[in-house]
Amino acid sequence: MSTSTSASASGGTHSHFSLKQSLMWISIIMLPLANGVHQRRPILVNFGDSNSDTGGVLAGTGLPIGLPHGITFFHRGTGRLGDGRLIIDFFCEHLNLSYLSSYLDSLAPNFTNGVNFAVSGATLLPKFIPFALDVQARQFIRFKNRSLELLSKGSKGLIDEDGFAGALYMIDIGQNDLLLALYSSNVTYDQVVKMIPSFLNEIKLAVETIYQYGGRKFWFHNTGPLGCQPKELALHPHKSSDLDRVGCLMVHNKVAKTFNKGLYSLCEDLRSVYKDAIFVYVDVYSIKYSLSANPQKYGFKDPFAACCGHGAPYRYERNATCGQPGYSICSNVSQSIVWDGVHYTEAANRIVANKIFSGHYSTPSLKLETFWQS
Repeated sequence: MSTSTSASASGGTHSHFSLKQSLMWISIIMLPLANGVHQRRPILVNFGDSNSDTGGVLAGTGLPIGLPHGITFFHRGTGRLGDGRLIIDFFCEHLNLSYLSSYLDSLAPNFTNGVNFAVSGATLLPKFIPFALDVQARQFIRFKNRSLELLSKGSKGLIDEDGFAGALYMIDIGQNDLLLALYSSNVTYDQVVKMIPSFLNEIKLAVETIYQYGGRKFWFHNTGPLGCQPKELALHPHKSSDLDRVGCLMVHNKVAKTFNKGLYSLCEDLRSVYKDAIFVYVDVYSIKYSLSANPQKYGFKDPFAACCGHGAPYRYERNATCGQPGYSICSNVSQSIVWDGVHYTEAANRIVANKIFSGHYSTPSLKLETFWQS
C-alpha cells in the first residue's frame, strides 16, 4: 500500500503516512470483524448533492427530470442529472452492488446494500432546496431507527445493526454553497472565503451525528474545479487575464481550492478526535482538472462546451438549458466532459471513478474495496 498522497492541485498539502499509521487504519477497517461482526456485503450510505443524486430531487420535489437526462445508459429519466451513470453508480458496479435507491423514493426502493440521501441542489447551509446536509443527517437517524424496528418485526431486505456498523459513509457536498456565495458577492474571493468555515462546520456536525449513531468509516470527496464549468464561463463575462493557463476561471478555482484545503484539515482534525474511526479524503479536484487540462489524452474534445445545451462557445444559455426548448445534443456524447454545463457525462464520470479506484488520490491511500476485505 502506498503511504503517501498529494493534494497539491486541489490546494491541499503533501502528506506522508507512516507504516504504523497505515496499519492503524487497516485495523480500524477490520474492527467490526474482530468484534464478531460478519460483514456480508459492502454497504454504502451517501450524503450529497447532484454529483451523487440517484433520484432524490425527483422523488422529493417532483421536478420533471426526464429525457434527455439518462439518454446514454438508462434510456429514461431517473432523476440523475447527466446522460448516464454517475460516479456513485460506478462505485456500486465496482463493488458488485445494485444502484443505490434514494431515501425519498417511495416506489419499490432497494435498501439491501445502502441508501442515498443526496438531493440535487442540496447545500451545507440551509438554502432553497429543503434537504441541506443537516436534514440528510436527520433522515439517516430516522432511516436507521426505522430499519432496525422493522427488522425486529420480521421484515427482510433492510440494513441491520452490523450493516450500519460496517457501512461506508460518503459525503460529497459543498459546490452549491460556494457558487451561491460567489454569485452573492459578485465573484469576490475575500468575501467567499470568510464563509467557508461555516460551510465546513456543517460537515463536522453531520459527521458527529453519524458517529453518534455508529458510523466509523467516512469517505469525503472534495469539490471540483468550479471555474472549468461551461455554465460558469458562460454566465460570468471575463477577460483572458481572468483565466488560468487551461482556460478556467481563476477566482472560482481559487475558492474551490481554499474549501478543499479546509476539508483536508477537517479530516485531519477528525482523525485526532475520533481515534476509532477512519476518514478518507479523496482529491476529486485534481482528477477533474486533469480532464480539462488534457482532454485529448482521455478522448475528449472541447472541455468547455456542454454537450446538451445551446449557444456558442460554451453551449450554455439560461433560456435554453438542457431539456428546455431550444436545446440540442452534441453528435458524440462520449467525447464531451460536461453534459449540461455543470454535470459530467457518463464517459467523464467513468474516468473519474476509475482514478479514484486506484487509491492514488485518497488520503490515506486506500482503495474502496479495502473496507470490506477480511
